[in-house]
Amino acid sequence: MPYNDQIAAEEKLSAHKLTTIRTYGDKFSRKLCNHCVEPTCASVCPVKALQKTEFGPVIYDETRCIGCRYCMQACPYQVPSYEWSSRTPRVKKCNMCYERQKEGRPTACTEACPTGATICGERDELIREAQKRLAAKPGEYYQKIYGLKEVGGTSVLYLSAVPFEQIGLNTKVPNEPVPALTWRALSFVPDVVSAGATLLGGVYWITHRREAVAKAEGRKGGRK
Repeated sequence: MPYNDQIAAEEKLSAHKLTTIRTYGDKFSRKLCNHCVEPTCASVCPVKALQKTEFGPVIYDETRCIGCRYCMQACPYQVPSYEWSSRTPRVKKCNMCYERQKEGRPTACTEACPTGATICGERDELIREAQKRLAAKPGEYYQKIYGLKEVGGTSVLYLSAVPFEQIGLNTKVPNEPVPALTWRALSFVPDVVSAGATLLGGVYWITHRREAVAKAEGRKGGRK
């Protein structure tokens, strides 16, 4: 879908808008994939279609995806979207310009930002820069870094002039990495697969039983 003014005005992530600006009175915030240090989406993916990379981005390989959408259910930030209207649907999310970063280039949003509100770099360097800004202007910043500890830490960090919940950031997520908790859900996957195999086995047996009966009846008919 070509980018246009209508899409630009949308303040919700979707399969055709992977990062957006949200308005909260006179304050603005960006929403995009937070690229967790220990991503829950990757931990629940049974085919490794989502993987954490060495540069920080969590990337998606559509050739591996089986469309289970576990990642959408598992993400604590509700980021992955699905192309429901496509005949060949994929999961869509920001990949933090992984291809650009592999070439040593900054993310496109960083390059386009005229004020330095968005910057790109090594996570440790960004944390130091955030701490420097907080210390330099304590009256202008809410004195915390969002993403420093949330769900074990993220590769996207936020500074804000107001408490984070006032700009739409989820402050109710745990500080511990979430993937360990997802194994509880994944433990049911073998049962589902087993049930599917049993069902398919039953269908196979019924189909071939009918064929056997039809052949037997045909043979009986031939003897008459």
